[in-house]
Amino acid sequence: MTEQVLAAIDGSQFSEGVCDYAAWASLAMDAPLTFVHVVDNHSEVPEEQNLSGNLRFGARERLMKELSDLDEQRAKVNREQGKLMLEAAKERAIEDGVSDPVTRQRNGTLVESLLELEKDMRLLVLGKRGETAHQSSGHLGSNLERVVRELHRPILMVPKTFKRPEKILMAFDGSKTARKGVEMLARSPLFAGTECHVLIVGAETAEHRSELEWALSTLREAGHQAEGAIRAGEVDEALQAYEKERSIDLLVMGAYGHSRIRHLLVGSTTTAMLRGSRIPVLILR
Repeated sequence: MTEQVLAAIDGSQFSEGVCDYAAWASLAMDAPLTFVHVVDNHSEVPEEQNLSGNLRFGARERLMKELSDLDEQRAKVNREQGKLMLEAAKERAIEDGVSDPVTRQRNGTLVESLLELEKDMRLLVLGKRGETAHQSSGHLGSNLERVVRELHRPILMVPKTFKRPEKILMAFDGSKTARKGVEMLARSPLFAGTECHVLIVGAETAEHRSELEWALSTLREAGHQAEGAIRAGEVDEALQAYEKERSIDLLVMGAYGHSRIRHLLVGSTTTAMLRGSRIPVLILR
């Protein structure tokens, strides 16, 4: 199957942003677009509840039957809501210029469903938070954390409102895999015509200056306007400060070796950058 842009939608306020960014990516990469909605009908009834101790003979059986019927009704409603969401997403993508978006509905958990679809992904687009996440700006859903950790495809995490990216910032650490990320960014049709920035977070050393110059030269040779900097400090704070200074539209990060950037993504501070970022974050794997 042709690798596609896969957009995961739900009932959250981020779904419109997911639709628009997914349509932009699909058109830019000339890749098919598929919207997926996952119905998770896991029962909310805690196992530790003892429904038999205080009930007459037969009452527990009747109660469990009623709970089962309610679960079935809820599952049906969830499926119907999901179908409406998918249809709305398809119509929005067509309005954005995508010719033939596909919709899929699956039962199960989000992470497991995405892992099953991973082999056909070229890019996964997700909202910053799902519909069950707390709405405070500092919260990031546990589902998204698991997706970032477990999938091995590029993941674009997006805000509620779409803005066509014109200025891109790449977090760079000079490693072999980071260089592959720069080369990918340089040749990707997703970023054709964009202004590219590269930031190394660390000390101002000859080695870092050499690494930065290599990254900028690679981008310029591919036709990009490129500039960059070396900044001291914590990775997430330095990136966020640079974003604001230069009015960056999209941040590119990667899981690079054992660097500080990798620890930001897969260590104890996994969500620090994702929580604080006001712009889309593309995670390269």
